Amino acid sequence: FESDDDGKRLKFSGDLIRMSNALLDIDPIDLQFPFELKKQISCSLYLANKTDDYVAFKVKTTNPKKYCVRPNTGVVLPRSSSEVLVTMQAQKEAPADMQCKDKFLLQCVVASPGVTAKDVTPEMFSKEAGHRVEETKLRVVYVDPPRPPSPVREGSEEGSSPRASVSDNGASDFTAAPRFSVDRLEPQENSSEARALITRLTEEKNSAIQLNNRLQQELEKLKRESKRSQSGGGIPFMYVLLVGLIGLILGYIMKRT
Repeated sequence: FESDDDGKRLKFSGDLIRMSNALLDIDPIDLQFPFELKKQISCSLYLANKTDDYVAFKVKTTNPKKYCVRPNTGVVLPRSSSEVLVTMQAQKEAPADMQCKDKFLLQCVVASPGVTAKDVTPEMFSKEAGHRVEETKLRVVYVDPPRPPSPVREGSEEGSSPRASVSDNGASDFTAAPRFSVDRLEPQENSSEARALITRLTEEKNSAIQLNNRLQQELEKLKRESKRSQSGGGIPFMYVLLVGLIGLILGYIMKRT
């Protein structure tokens, strides 16, 4: 385990060793990122101070260009907790076998009472200066992103309702087969009879329309003949009677439709 001059970039050698931390409880110990291409992903790291001292911390990584840590340094007050947000920049390519070799190192040290984040310096984490520095190594793990919820169908092939049936105790029952009663079948029969009645009435209406057209033609014919016979003494009585009869028949048919 080595660090360069600026104290930010780390190099790990050998297997990953998780060290116990007497100052802070760290959750999670593995930084899990639901990996997706071309998408920025964040993971929260929670630090809980289990002592009565002020604890200063600093976060380092082996790949500082890939991650953004906010805050990367800070102070956790006695018997309190802090959140550190680790954000991975959008990646253009997926790693082989979804395995990530990036590592993080969390350093913490007891600080003076009343110290603030602005007072944290790199010298506070120097072991050469005689400071007792607690270190915990964290690894990065890629996990599958959450799947979107399945769309709910508007209805099943049998015509059942898309809502889940509810049992007597109020719990949803998603496995029960659709249940049909006689009351649900009767409207289907009535619907068939209604469609037959509508079809018959439509046919009668069409016949009435055709008859009306023929009567209109006969009426026009009578009007023309009436004009020709006005010079001979008026409209014949039979024509008048025929027109009245046609009107009665037409009115009766239209009332039925």
